[in-house]
Amino acid sequence: MNRFMQASTLVLLTVLLAGVVAGCSSSTSPLDQSPTSPGAGTGTGTGHGPAPVALGTAGSYVMLSKSATSNVPTSVITGNIGLSPAAASFITGFSLTLPVGGAFSTSAQVTGNIYASDYAVPTPTNLTTAIGDMQTAYVDAAGRTTPDHTELASGHIGGLTLPPGLYKWSNTVTIPTSVTLNGGPNDVWIFQIAGGVTQSSGARVVLTGGALAQNVFWQVAGIVSIGTTAHMEGEVMSQTAITLNTGASVNGRLLAQTAVTLAGNTIVEQ
Repeated sequence: MNRFMQASTLVLLTVLLAGVVAGCSSSTSPLDQSPTSPGAGTGTGTGHGPAPVALGTAGSYVMLSKSATSNVPTSVITGNIGLSPAAASFITGFSLTLPVGGAFSTSAQVTGNIYASDYAVPTPTNLTTAIGDMQTAYVDAAGRTTPDHTELASGHIGGLTLPPGLYKWSNTVTIPTSVTLNGGPNDVWIFQIAGGVTQSSGARVVLTGGALAQNVFWQVAGIVSIGTTAHMEGEVMSQTAITLNTGASVNGRLLAQTAVTLAGNTIVEQ
C-alpha cells in the first residue's frame, strides 16, 4: 500500500470514529426516547396536556385509603389522613390522640387531622363521600382516551424528560433513575398504568419549568412501590396499594383503594 492510500485510509477511519463518538454523545441518541413536544389539550387554562382530574372531597386528604394506613415511625405528614370503611384500629404507628366523642384524632407526626369511619359525626359521612370521590377520580383518569404516547420506552422511563400529555402503558412502569417532568404551572400530566409502578431507591420524579405536583396524576391499577429515599411528585391514585420504603418522600397525595404503608417518610400535600 503506497503512502497516498495509507493516508486516505487513516482519514476515513478518523471520520468514522468521530461520527461514532458524536452519535454516542448526542442528546438525540436513539436511546433517549423523550418526547419532543407536549401532548394535545389545554391543561388548565392556557396550559398543555389533558384537563386535570377532579379529586372532589378526596382532595381534602394527603392520604386516603380504604383498608389500612400503617406507619413505622417517625414520619412527617403535612395534611389530613382519612380511612374508610376500615376503623381507626387499622391506623397504626401514629400514636393517635382522640378526645372523647371526637370527630378526628391527632398525632405528633401529622400536621393536620386524622379521620376514621368510626369517629363521631360528621366524619363517617364525610369519609364515605371522599372515598366515592377518590374512586370517581380514578375512573376518570383511567377513562381518558386518545393518549399522546402509548408504551413509551416500554415503561422504563428513568432518565427521560416528559412534556405534559396523556401517557398510557399496558404493564408495569419502572423508574430506575430520575425522570423529569418539564412544563409550566398550567400544564397537566396523566399517566395511565395497567400494571404497577416501581421506583428504585434514590430515584426522583423531578418537576422543572414551573410544573406543579397538583397537575400530575398517576393512575395505577397495581401496587405503587416507592424505593428507599426516592422522591415522588403528584397525585398517586392506586387501585391496589401504595408502599413507601424507608426515607422516601412525596409531594402530592396518596390515594389508595386498599392500604397505604409508610416507613419513616415525608409526605407534603400539594
